[in-house]
Amino acid sequence: MIHEALFYQSEDHKRVSCHLCPHRCVIADGKFGYCGIRKNVKGKLFSMIYGSISSACADAIEKKPLYHFFPGSHTFSIGSLGCNMRCGHCQNWQIAHSRIDNSDRKMSYVSPEELVDLSLENKCKGISWTYNEPTIWIEYALDCAKLAKEKGLYTVFVTNGYIEPDALDAIGPFLDAYRVDIKGFDSYTVEDYSGADIRVSDDLEDSRHCFYRDVTGIKSIRPILDAAIRAKTKWNMHVEIITNIVPGYNDSPEELHEIAGWIIQNLGDETPWHVSRFHPYLELSHVPSTPVSTLELAREIGVEKGLKYVYIGNVPGHEWENTYCHNCGKMLIERAGFSVREFKIRDGMCTNCNTRIPIVGGFG
Repeated sequence: MIHEALFYQSEDHKRVSCHLCPHRCVIADGKFGYCGIRKNVKGKLFSMIYGSISSACADAIEKKPLYHFFPGSHTFSIGSLGCNMRCGHCQNWQIAHSRIDNSDRKMSYVSPEELVDLSLENKCKGISWTYNEPTIWIEYALDCAKLAKEKGLYTVFVTNGYIEPDALDAIGPFLDAYRVDIKGFDSYTVEDYSGADIRVSDDLEDSRHCFYRDVTGIKSIRPILDAAIRAKTKWNMHVEIITNIVPGYNDSPEELHEIAGWIIQNLGDETPWHVSRFHPYLELSHVPSTPVSTLELAREIGVEKGLKYVYIGNVPGHEWENTYCHNCGKMLIERAGFSVREFKIRDGMCTNCNTRIPIVGGFG
């Protein structure tokens, strides 16, 4: 369904400038923006995917992954087409790399009211915009999130974080959780709230890869970091971070130290960090799977920096997919893949030492 877009401005010669994400596309009449789904029609910008769903499933919340947010619950997960990045290892490239004008993907229209009803019928506690980038269909997400909150459902963005502040502020009051990628950490210096500088390589010709430039097609991580801070501090969203560690690209101890340091200084030591295993795929099919030892090193780095909850992902059965009390070490949530086997938190406290455990929402 076609729906007039938010966050744009009409320019001369029927051009429009889109202000939804940091690409800030200037789009000629009849053309699409970088995302492939926002089109200039005679000087007005339209979303061409409002309510158009390519994928839908009642997923375990752990699949997002969100480990400290309504553990054991199910979330009605939906995706559409398009993205504002072009990640060379995207697992959902069939939809994320598609444009509405050349895709043969079967789509179904689901109104905001129908989406909320489907979520309730499938016994889901919430709705997640996922599979492709939720930012680019914000008009639909915003209308749905407002209705979801009225019906007592939680709301989740599984996002690459490439969003402008005004757009984030529009949906901020209606969004509960923000699971965001930090894919790498390089190419400029950012100042955190304490006033300390975190060093990031600004020499794009050095031996390290600039992950965002080389793999995703964007120039700077700055808007992603700023949005994550804004989601937490301005809108009190629950934030969890994931880094898919790709051998030879973003796996150096230096870069992992930088990511962990930024998380703890800007989002806090209770922020979950998921370090996940990469497997060869798409344009990175030549890259080997991440050694488990690299993930274990990343976890050690995170803990050394002061993070209390660092998880290893995409390694089923690994001990660090479970949640342990950061005070006494007792296993509190035992996971098997996306399932929760045991849950030993009572009234938000460790059942062994009564330490507060930062989990949002109850179990199941």
